[in-house]
Amino acid sequence: MSEDGQNLIEIPESLTVRDLADRIDASPIDVIKHLMANGVMANINQQIDFDTAAIVIAEFGFEAQAPEPQEAEASEQASELPLWRQILIEEDPDKLVDRAPIVTILGHVDHGKTTLLDAIRQEDVAAGEAGGITQHIGAYQITHNDRPITFLDTPGHAAFTAMRARGAQGADIAVLVVAADDGVMPQTREALAHANAARVPVVVALNKVDRPNANLDKVKQELADVGLVSDEWEGETMVVPVSAKQGSGLEDLLEAILLVADSVEIRANPEGEVLGTVIEGELDKTRGVLATLLVQNGTLHTGDVVIAGDAQGRVRAMFDYQGNAIEEAPPSTPVSVLGISEVPRAGELFTLVASVREAKAIIKARQEEVVAAPSSSPALTLDQIFEAFRAGEAQELRLVVKADVQGSVEPVVNSLEELNVGDIQINVLHSATGNIGEDDVMLASASGAVVIGFNVEADQATRRLAETERVDLRLYDVIYRLTEDIEKALKGMLEPEKREVELGQAEVLEIFRVPKVGKIAGCRVLEGEIRRNARMRVMRGEENLHEGPVASLRHEKEDVNEIREGFECGIALKGFEAFKKGDRLVSFTEEIVAVE
Repeated sequence: MSEDGQNLIEIPESLTVRDLADRIDASPIDVIKHLMANGVMANINQQIDFDTAAIVIAEFGFEAQAPEPQEAEASEQASELPLWRQILIEEDPDKLVDRAPIVTILGHVDHGKTTLLDAIRQEDVAAGEAGGITQHIGAYQITHNDRPITFLDTPGHAAFTAMRARGAQGADIAVLVVAADDGVMPQTREALAHANAARVPVVVALNKVDRPNANLDKVKQELADVGLVSDEWEGETMVVPVSAKQGSGLEDLLEAILLVADSVEIRANPEGEVLGTVIEGELDKTRGVLATLLVQNGTLHTGDVVIAGDAQGRVRAMFDYQGNAIEEAPPSTPVSVLGISEVPRAGELFTLVASVREAKAIIKARQEEVVAAPSSSPALTLDQIFEAFRAGEAQELRLVVKADVQGSVEPVVNSLEELNVGDIQINVLHSATGNIGEDDVMLASASGAVVIGFNVEADQATRRLAETERVDLRLYDVIYRLTEDIEKALKGMLEPEKREVELGQAEVLEIFRVPKVGKIAGCRVLEGEIRRNARMRVMRGEENLHEGPVASLRHEKEDVNEIREGFECGIALKGFEAFKKGDRLVSFTEEIVAVE
């Protein structure tokens, strides 16, 4: 309890809307409404910062408190672990047994990741990939010296960073493939960062050593520069020369993987709580929804009821990576499962529940918490959106995204959302698997969105409807062409140059706390004027503490729109309460500089 009688709630630096609602025992919908009232548009799973959370919970009668430094550090370390690893910590140590290591293949595009995996499992997957770039995630299991090893195949194209990150998070060991004739490249560094973030050991497969221009010493030096010092150079990283095409060095690589596996505890409880990760999901024309699951603890059986995000169902049949029907899947086993109600989201954690009824009730409760209300406006093409933005009529690019499988949806959406071009926002209204249908076109028409398809088709009826509704429908089969088009549109939508205009300054004389509002700065206007609809900068000496909108401006007990030099007033800011006597508040606006 704080000194002013408010309940103290410990809030981390960032948390989701759902977590915030749980901490104050409120409905997520009510929290979202308060966020909207404060000018913050967020969905139930979106991250919000400490300052925003503090403003919201103050309206529920609570006061935010930052965690102690030691507690914050411990919490941060725990949060770095994948959720399934955190759950394993709670298992009975006496029931844990050794399990097969889960290995992810990471590295730069065209360094031979898929070819290396093909050589290991003696299957030709690369021949079926568009442009030789892996587009989907798969999971496979091989046996070496009577010991099973599970491999996750993750794509190496830069736009699939999210999929590569998920592979590292779900793995026990990361094999970083580096071409001996090319060396350490930008995506090599990205892949290493994901492996380090997941805190998994790294084995380097130095591929293409058969090339005449291969330079092993040069590449080993580049690896040492990024922290991977070879064991031959008295370092801790096993660097194994291999040639995926000639099949040389593969035995040494598998031995290195098992040696690393023996040096770390890779364990699970086969009788414990069943949990794991959705690796892939697709809609098969003949068999229905087919989900690839990686069991990470417990044993999955046919007949079990699985829940993964908004997907659920009873396991009707289970197949191993070779397509053989099996009845149970122990830890570290990748399986394809029939019986799920809809295509699950790749990377989703799956668990078991007692019945389908219970699963449906859980999903229904989750869906009722989600508020989705896309705004309605005429549909526009990318070119028209550019013109509308220049005219000040459009502030974001809205998209409907469809892809062939769930494993493609996530990286496409992530690569689009991560396009940073000025302050322009990309709003993905809807993303799903399957061909583009009339419902997708109508959603785009109602919300002024563009329909993006990746490795999918649109039938003639859908195309005619798109023409009728003036919906821009774009199809792609290579992801970087998709992102290039959108990036070009965004660059055309960049805002013109702005110039700051200072309106006035005020000095903080006193600080007051008002229930349900927060801290108010009692000020005197030193020069110019302070406006309610302008932005405010908080200066402490020469330090700029905060910039943001004004929450309220009062003179005596009246709400006012502006206050002039020499008068006193009360000022509340959105997202800032740490006022001190003597702080200087600067009121300013921004003007658009006319283009010559």
